[in-house]
Amino acid sequence: MRVIAFRHVPFEGAGRIEQVLAARGIALDYADLYRPGARTPDISQAAGIVSLGGPMSANDPLPWLAEEQRLIGQAVARNQPVLGVCLGSQLLAKTLGARVYPNPVKEIGWFDIGFTPAALDDPLFAGLSGPETVFHWHGETFDLPPGAVRLASSEACQRQAYRVGAAVYGLQFHLEVTPAMIADWCTRDENCGDVRELSAPLDPIRNQTRLTELANLVLGRWCDLL
Repeated sequence: MRVIAFRHVPFEGAGRIEQVLAARGIALDYADLYRPGARTPDISQAAGIVSLGGPMSANDPLPWLAEEQRLIGQAVARNQPVLGVCLGSQLLAKTLGARVYPNPVKEIGWFDIGFTPAALDDPLFAGLSGPETVFHWHGETFDLPPGAVRLASSEACQRQAYRVGAAVYGLQFHLEVTPAMIADWCTRDENCGDVRELSAPLDPIRNQTRLTELANLVLGRWCDLL
């Protein structure tokens, strides 16, 4: 069994997603469509697909982003499990007919999310009732796609998690990040503008113990859908 993960820059990998998959004996293959000459993967036999984050916008007129959206649409139509993370959640929403646009403020760092009543019996979020502090790095948001169920929100961004059908999920926040990933993101040229806007340096380990627990729970439950 294998999952295909669409990566948008070399430094935004699957992190804890890959770890949780590996613990269940599920392989992960990266699809790097942004690389010149990259081959379009055959997703038809994949157990599921993941669309990861990235510093670009879902609205950028990049042919490889359009190709990824085409593949996401095929996966949804085929009832394959799909997980979109940050940019991936925006690409998924746009693929399904929703609008992607700038959020009133950027969320970069550790912020609380709260869960909607629909999350109480959701396959991924059941049992999580109180606020949880998770990691964010985004400046855009999206409208809910038609038929989507909103599962989580934050003070600055109302659409933090949603589900379409039984196994298609978009997460605006990052459960997959490790301390090393956060520290690395802060050094990348593509992120330097965001980093300069911060009022204080990011703490990569601030809530990692709980984030690890959440990642193992939520991402593990997504794996159970494969």
